[in-house]
Amino acid sequence: MTHPAETFRALHIKGDPFIMVNVWDRGTAKMMQSMGAKALATSSAAHAFTMGRPDGGTISRDEALAHAAEILSVVSVPVQGDFENGFGDDPDTCAETVRLAAEVGLAGICIEDISTEGFDAYDFDLAVERIKASADAARNLPHDFVLTARADGILRQRYDLNETIRRLQAFEAAGADCLYAPLPATMDDLAQICSATNAPVNALVAGSYAQQPLKAFAEIGIARISLGSSLASICQKAIHDAANAMLDHGDFEPLLARIKGGKINALLK
Repeated sequence: MTHPAETFRALHIKGDPFIMVNVWDRGTAKMMQSMGAKALATSSAAHAFTMGRPDGGTISRDEALAHAAEILSVVSVPVQGDFENGFGDDPDTCAETVRLAAEVGLAGICIEDISTEGFDAYDFDLAVERIKASADAARNLPHDFVLTARADGILRQRYDLNETIRRLQAFEAAGADCLYAPLPATMDDLAQICSATNAPVNALVAGSYAQQPLKAFAEIGIARISLGSSLASICQKAIHDAANAMLDHGDFEPLLARIKGGKINALLK
Protein backbone atom coordinates (compact mmCIF):
# COMPACT_ATOMS: atom_id res chain seq x y z
CA MET A 1 0.00 0.00 0.00
CA THR A 2 1.28 3.47 -0.89
CA HIS A 3 2.18 5.53 2.17
CA PRO A 4 0.34 8.89 2.41
CA ALA A 5 3.67 10.73 2.30
CA GLU A 6 4.47 9.16 -1.07
CA THR A 7 1.10 10.30 -2.37
CA PHE A 8 1.77 13.74 -0.90
CA ARG A 9 5.22 14.01 -2.48
CA ALA A 10 3.86 13.04 -5.90
CA LEU A 11 1.44 15.97 -5.81
CA HIS A 12 4.32 18.48 -5.79
CA ILE A 13 4.89 19.39 -9.46
CA LYS A 14 6.46 22.72 -10.33
CA GLY A 15 4.12 24.67 -12.56
CA ASP A 16 1.12 22.46 -11.75
CA PRO A 17 0.15 23.52 -8.22
CA PHE A 18 -2.34 21.65 -6.08
CA ILE A 19 -4.31 23.29 -3.28
CA MET A 20 -3.45 22.04 0.19
CA VAL A 21 -6.38 23.17 2.33
CA ASN A 22 -5.63 24.20 5.90
CA VAL A 23 -8.31 22.86 8.26
CA TRP A 24 -8.82 23.13 12.01
CA ASP A 25 -11.10 20.32 13.18
CA ARG A 26 -12.57 17.01 12.12
CA GLY A 27 -15.59 18.66 10.54
CA THR A 28 -13.65 20.99 8.28
CA ALA A 29 -11.27 18.16 7.40
CA LYS A 30 -14.10 15.85 6.32
CA MET A 31 -15.85 18.66 4.47
CA MET A 32 -12.77 19.63 2.46
CA GLN A 33 -11.96 16.03 1.60
CA SER A 34 -15.55 15.51 0.43
CA MET A 35 -15.29 18.60 -1.75
CA GLY A 36 -12.20 17.28 -3.51
CA ALA A 37 -9.13 18.48 -1.62
CA LYS A 38 -6.18 16.25 -2.51
CA ALA A 39 -4.26 17.12 0.67
CA LEU A 40 -4.93 18.93 3.91
CA ALA A 41 -2.83 20.75 6.48
CA THR A 42 -3.30 21.98 9.99
CA SER A 43 -3.02 25.69 10.72
CA SER A 44 -1.31 26.78 13.91
CA ALA A 45 -3.31 30.02 13.94
CA ALA A 46 -6.67 28.35 13.29
CA HIS A 47 -5.89 25.70 15.90
CA ALA A 48 -5.02 28.40 18.43
CA PHE A 49 -8.32 30.16 17.70
CA THR A 50 -10.25 26.97 18.49
CA MET A 51 -8.41 26.81 21.81
CA GLY A 52 -9.35 30.38 22.66
CA ARG A 53 -5.77 31.56 22.22
CA PRO A 54 -4.03 34.07 19.95
CA ASP A 55 -1.73 32.90 17.18
CA GLY A 56 2.02 32.64 17.70
CA GLY A 57 3.66 30.05 19.92
CA THR A 58 0.61 29.40 22.10
CA ILE A 59 0.18 25.74 21.11
CA SER A 60 2.43 23.04 22.59
CA ARG A 61 3.89 20.16 20.62
CA ASP A 62 1.71 17.65 22.43
CA GLU A 63 -1.38 19.70 21.60
CA ALA A 64 -0.36 20.03 17.95
CA LEU A 65 0.23 16.28 17.67
CA ALA A 66 -3.11 15.44 19.30
CA HIS A 67 -4.86 17.94 17.04
CA ALA A 68 -3.24 16.39 13.96
CA ALA A 69 -4.22 12.91 15.12
CA GLU A 70 -7.86 14.00 15.40
CA ILE A 71 -7.87 15.25 11.82
CA LEU A 72 -6.08 12.14 10.56
CA SER A 73 -8.69 9.95 12.23
CA VAL A 74 -11.43 11.07 9.83
CA VAL A 75 -9.70 11.52 6.45
CA SER A 76 -7.72 9.41 4.00
CA VAL A 77 -5.90 12.16 2.08
CA PRO A 78 -2.37 13.20 3.16
CA VAL A 79 -2.14 15.74 5.97
CA GLN A 80 0.73 18.12 6.70
CA GLY A 81 1.35 19.60 10.14
CA ASP A 82 1.89 23.34 10.57
CA PHE A 83 4.40 22.99 13.37
CA GLU A 84 5.68 26.57 13.71
CA ASN A 85 9.38 26.55 14.68
CA GLY A 86 9.44 22.81 15.34
CA PHE A 87 8.57 23.54 18.99
CA GLY A 88 12.14 24.31 20.00
CA ASP A 89 15.15 26.36 19.07
CA ASP A 90 17.72 23.58 18.87
CA PRO A 91 18.18 21.16 15.95
CA ASP A 92 17.65 18.05 18.09
CA THR A 93 14.20 19.22 19.16
CA CYS A 94 13.24 19.81 15.52
CA ALA A 95 14.44 16.30 14.64
CA GLU A 96 12.39 14.80 17.45
CA THR A 97 9.35 16.75 16.24
CA VAL A 98 9.76 15.16 12.81
CA ARG A 99 9.86 11.67 14.34
CA LEU A 100 6.79 12.31 16.51
CA ALA A 101 4.87 13.81 13.60
CA ALA A 102 5.58 10.73 11.50
CA GLU A 103 4.42 8.47 14.34
CA VAL A 104 0.95 10.06 14.40
CA GLY A 105 0.66 9.61 10.64
CA LEU A 106 1.39 13.03 9.19
CA ALA A 107 2.72 13.03 5.63
CA GLY A 108 5.00 15.94 6.42
CA ILE A 109 5.45 19.10 8.45
CA CYS A 110 6.74 22.60 7.90
CA ILE A 111 9.33 24.25 10.14
CA GLU A 112 9.88 28.00 10.34
CA ASP A 113 13.18 29.84 10.78
CA ILE A 114 11.91 32.26 13.41
CA SER A 115 11.56 31.86 17.15
CA THR A 116 8.18 32.01 18.84
CA GLU A 117 9.55 34.53 21.32
CA GLY A 118 9.70 37.90 19.62
CA PHE A 119 9.50 36.29 16.18
CA ASP A 120 13.17 36.99 15.54
CA ALA A 121 14.90 35.09 12.75
CA TYR A 122 17.39 32.45 13.80
CA ASP A 123 20.99 33.06 12.89
CA PHE A 124 21.63 31.75 9.37
CA ASP A 125 23.87 28.87 10.42
CA LEU A 126 21.50 27.73 13.17
CA ALA A 127 18.53 27.98 10.80
CA VAL A 128 20.29 25.68 8.34
CA GLU A 129 21.37 23.25 11.08
CA ARG A 130 17.76 22.98 12.23
CA ILE A 131 16.60 22.00 8.75
CA LYS A 132 19.49 19.60 8.25
CA ALA A 133 18.69 17.80 11.52
CA SER A 134 15.02 17.65 10.56
CA ALA A 135 15.81 16.33 7.07
CA ASP A 136 18.19 13.71 8.47
CA ALA A 137 15.47 12.55 10.87
CA ALA A 138 12.98 12.36 8.00
CA ARG A 139 15.33 10.31 5.84
CA ASN A 140 15.91 7.86 8.70
CA LEU A 141 12.21 7.06 9.02
CA PRO A 142 10.97 3.69 7.73
CA HIS A 143 8.75 5.50 5.21
CA ASP A 144 8.61 8.70 3.19
CA PHE A 145 8.07 12.08 4.85
CA VAL A 146 7.90 15.53 3.21
CA LEU A 147 9.79 18.27 5.06
CA THR A 148 8.93 21.86 4.19
CA ALA A 149 11.42 24.54 5.23
CA ARG A 150 9.98 27.99 5.78
CA ALA A 151 11.79 31.32 5.49
CA ASP A 152 9.40 33.35 7.64
CA GLY A 153 11.73 36.27 8.21
CA ILE A 154 10.38 37.90 5.06
CA LEU A 155 6.86 37.79 6.49
CA ARG A 156 8.04 39.23 9.80
CA GLN A 157 10.24 41.82 8.04
CA ARG A 158 13.37 40.42 9.64
CA TYR A 159 15.27 40.15 6.33
CA ASP A 160 14.88 40.97 2.64
CA LEU A 161 14.26 38.97 -0.53
CA ASN A 162 17.96 38.28 -1.12
CA GLU A 163 18.34 36.77 2.33
CA THR A 164 15.13 34.81 1.81
CA ILE A 165 16.53 33.24 -1.34
CA ARG A 166 19.88 32.61 0.34
CA ARG A 167 18.17 30.76 3.17
CA LEU A 168 15.87 28.76 0.93
CA GLN A 169 18.79 27.66 -1.22
CA ALA A 170 20.64 26.57 1.92
CA PHE A 171 17.56 24.75 3.23
CA GLU A 172 17.27 22.90 -0.06
CA ALA A 173 20.94 21.91 0.10
CA ALA A 174 20.37 20.73 3.69
CA GLY A 175 17.68 18.30 2.54
CA ALA A 176 14.35 20.15 2.61
CA ASP A 177 11.79 18.65 0.22
CA CYS A 178 9.66 21.76 -0.23
CA LEU A 179 10.39 25.47 0.27
CA TYR A 180 8.11 28.19 1.57
CA ALA A 181 8.48 31.95 2.04
CA PRO A 182 5.11 33.36 3.15
CA LEU A 183 3.90 36.51 1.40
CA PRO A 184 6.87 38.13 -0.32
CA ALA A 185 6.01 41.66 -1.39
CA THR A 186 5.03 40.89 -4.99
CA MET A 187 4.34 38.05 -7.41
CA ASP A 188 7.60 39.00 -9.13
CA ASP A 189 9.42 38.31 -5.86
CA LEU A 190 7.69 34.96 -5.61
CA ALA A 191 8.71 34.20 -9.19
CA GLN A 192 12.33 35.00 -8.30
CA ILE A 193 12.16 32.50 -5.45
CA CYS A 194 10.90 29.81 -7.81
CA SER A 195 13.61 30.60 -10.37
CA ALA A 196 16.39 30.57 -7.77
CA THR A 197 15.52 27.13 -6.34
CA ASN A 198 14.98 23.62 -7.66
CA ALA A 199 12.76 22.13 -4.95
CA PRO A 200 8.96 22.60 -5.10
CA VAL A 201 7.82 25.95 -3.72
CA ASN A 202 4.69 26.55 -1.64
CA ALA A 203 2.77 29.81 -1.98
CA LEU A 204 0.52 31.17 0.73
CA VAL A 205 -2.74 32.56 -0.63
CA ALA A 206 -3.67 35.42 1.67
CA GLY A 207 -3.97 39.17 1.38
CA SER A 208 -3.24 40.46 -2.12
CA TYR A 209 -2.26 36.97 -3.26
CA ALA A 210 -5.92 35.94 -3.00
CA GLN A 211 -6.55 38.21 -6.00
CA GLN A 212 -4.37 35.97 -8.18
CA PRO A 213 -5.91 32.99 -10.01
CA LEU A 214 -4.41 29.52 -9.79
CA LYS A 215 -3.10 29.92 -13.34
CA ALA A 216 -0.87 32.83 -12.30
CA PHE A 217 0.86 30.69 -9.67
CA ALA A 218 1.33 27.90 -12.19
CA GLU A 219 2.96 30.26 -14.67
CA ILE A 220 5.74 31.22 -12.25
CA GLY A 221 6.44 27.62 -11.25
CA ILE A 222 4.65 27.21 -7.91
CA ALA A 223 4.03 23.58 -6.95
CA ARG A 224 1.71 23.95 -3.95
CA ILE A 225 -0.85 26.44 -2.65
CA SER A 226 -1.68 26.70 1.04
CA LEU A 227 -4.24 28.89 2.77
CA GLY A 228 -2.79 29.35 6.25
CA SER A 229 -5.55 30.71 8.47
CA SER A 230 -7.40 32.42 5.59
CA LEU A 231 -10.29 29.94 5.47
CA ALA A 232 -10.62 29.95 9.25
CA SER A 233 -10.58 33.75 9.25
CA ILE A 234 -13.51 33.80 6.82
CA CYS A 235 -15.48 31.81 9.39
CA GLN A 236 -14.34 34.11 12.18
CA LYS A 237 -15.45 37.15 10.15
CA ALA A 238 -18.88 35.65 9.52
CA ILE A 239 -19.29 35.01 13.25
CA HIS A 240 -18.00 38.47 14.14
CA ASP A 241 -20.22 40.30 11.67
CA ALA A 242 -23.34 38.32 12.55
CA ALA A 243 -22.74 38.82 16.27
CA ASN A 244 -22.12 42.52 15.76
CA ALA A 245 -25.39 42.88 13.86
CA MET A 246 -27.34 40.92 16.49
CA LEU A 247 -25.81 42.21 19.70
CA ASP A 248 -25.31 45.83 18.71
CA HIS A 249 -28.23 46.41 16.36
CA GLY A 250 -30.77 43.65 16.95
CA ASP A 251 -30.41 42.61 13.31
CA PHE A 252 -30.62 38.90 12.52
CA GLU A 253 -30.46 39.19 8.73
CA PRO A 254 -26.84 37.95 8.46
CA LEU A 255 -28.10 34.54 9.63
CA LEU A 256 -29.89 34.17 6.28
CA ALA A 257 -26.49 33.67 4.60
CA ARG A 258 -26.04 30.29 6.30
CA ILE A 259 -25.49 27.06 4.42
CA LYS A 260 -28.30 24.57 4.96
CA GLY A 261 -27.66 21.81 7.46
CA GLY A 262 -28.62 19.11 5.01
CA LYS A 263 -25.84 20.09 2.65
CA ILE A 264 -23.28 19.94 5.45
CA ASN A 265 -24.66 16.60 6.60
CA ALA A 266 -24.16 15.18 3.12
CA LEU A 267 -20.53 16.34 3.04
CA LEU A 268 -19.81 14.78 6.42
CA LYS A 269 -21.15 11.29 5.70
